[in-house]
Amino acid sequence: MPRQELTWSEAGNVRRALWRSENNSAPPARVVVATDLGVAPALELVRQGTGILWRGDFQKARQLLIDLGKCLKTPVVSLPGSVRATFEHHRRVQAERARALGLLLIPFNQDGSVPLRRAPDVRLACEEAYLDILGGAPEPFVASLRELLGLIGAHEWRKKGVPVAALGANIHPYYGVFSPVRGEYVALVANAPLPFGCSRAFDIGTGTGVLAAVLSRRGVRNVVATDSDPRAVACAHENFKRLGLRGVEVVRADLFPPGRASLIVCNPPWLPGEPTSALEHAVYDPDSTMLRRFLKGLPAHLDEDGEGWLIMSDFAELLGLRAPGELGDMFQVAGVRVVGKRETRPTHGKVGDSNDPLHAARAAEVTSLWRLKVRVKGAPSLPPSPW
Repeated sequence: MPRQELTWSEAGNVRRALWRSENNSAPPARVVVATDLGVAPALELVRQGTGILWRGDFQKARQLLIDLGKCLKTPVVSLPGSVRATFEHHRRVQAERARALGLLLIPFNQDGSVPLRRAPDVRLACEEAYLDILGGAPEPFVASLRELLGLIGAHEWRKKGVPVAALGANIHPYYGVFSPVRGEYVALVANAPLPFGCSRAFDIGTGTGVLAAVLSRRGVRNVVATDSDPRAVACAHENFKRLGLRGVEVVRADLFPPGRASLIVCNPPWLPGEPTSALEHAVYDPDSTMLRRFLKGLPAHLDEDGEGWLIMSDFAELLGLRAPGELGDMFQVAGVRVVGKRETRPTHGKVGDSNDPLHAARAAEVTSLWRLKVRVKGAPSLPPSPW
């Protein structure tokens, strides 16, 4: 990411430091230095867009962030008109709250330690997220406390891992790499019948490598996983090593690796829209660009009679972000046809939250594994039996 600096005045001198922001937000133009501050004046400052560079006790800063979060929490209500209006309002509220909370700032030494009283040792968490993966000469920097807490949480997930029933083992996500916490889509890939004689498969946009690992465990002798994000490539590589997998590799690539395969799997971002953070790149796909490019590239990379497995939720259609039938139009344009489909329902906690303004859409959501082949003139789009 391009280098940015934070500038502020302290003890009569102009100070500068490297600015770190995982969502690429610009450094605040106005910064005040504080060693102690009440909630009310802090709230007024962040609402004005002023950064607060903390020089006092770390645990007091953490408590201040909690208190600010409570003050800035706005209930999301259903808006008249459409579920899309409610969803877009919800995203705006979340983004505004995140921007305000991101203005409580913490200084870091060049090794990632925090020079504040009662600060925890966060050097390893910073190294994993900032120094080791992103590279570059280390130097003192400033970042938001909220982002630091995200780093600490990600470090714990990376250590403990996420249980994946289909593997009988844990997958260890890196910071900024989407965790496979929604197991229903993994189960679709674990249980769908493999194409006859499948010996080589591609996993496009692998993330943690979970789907590539599932295919390898199912007996596919050669699996090539790809991702354009260096963090994801490193994450998948480590997970394959932890699992002791053979015949599976990960390469940094923009979608497809060289060559062809009898099975190509892709779980692209499900919602058209602009991501606002590293993790949101796994959820939002501007104008469905990755989805369209994956479908367009399938015919050139599938073996004869090979299959493409596309894992998609219909949540975008339920929110009004994608028109009904638009996905089918994409298949037509790409020159692929549907020869089967498996469906499952989400099991995450929000499905049962009737107070959620988006509850109706969440409760109706269906995740599908679309089985695709290169279209042959005159071939039916969907057979009577899904498999």
